Amino acid sequence: MNLILEDCAQVPYFTNMRVVFDALELNASDFDWFVSDIEHAGGDAFCSEDHWISGEDLERALLSNDIQFVWAVFSAIPKGGPRPAIHEPPYADGNPAFWSDPSPRPQLIGALFEIVCWDSSATILVGLPDAALRRFWHRFPDSKPLNAAPR
Repeated sequence: MNLILEDCAQVPYFTNMRVVFDALELNASDFDWFVSDIEHAGGDAFCSEDHWISGEDLERALLSNDIQFVWAVFSAIPKGGPRPAIHEPPYADGNPAFWSDPSPRPQLIGALFEIVCWDSSATILVGLPDAALRRFWHRFPDSKPLNAAPR
C-alpha cells in the first residue's frame, strides 16, 4: 500500500523530511539517495539540482537545516549498492501516475521506495515496507491510502 498525508493539522508543513523520517522510524543514513525534481525553501542548505547523496549527508542536511521541500522525489537505494543509470529522473510536479495508477511503484529502477514532496501540501509514500507505513499511520492517523485520494 502507498500512503498520502494531506489536510492534516498534525504537522507544521507536509514536506518536512526530518518529520517524515522520524514518523517512519527510518534513518536516512541506512540508504543511498537519488533526489530529483527539487524545489525548496531553505537557502543554500540543499542542492536544487537532481543528485545522488549519501544517507549520512542527507541526514546531516536535514538535521542541521530547516528545509521545506515544495517538490522533490527522494528515491532510496540499497546502501553501497550499484547506482542505476538515470535516463529519466523521477518527478513529482505534473506526474499523473500518483493519481491514475492504482498502485504506483518507485519511479527509479532499483529503488526500494520513494518519498515524494507534493507542492508543499502533501507527502506521498510509495513502496515503503509495511512496518514503516504502520508507524507513519500511527503518528499521522489522517494519512490515507494513495489510491483513495481523489484528484
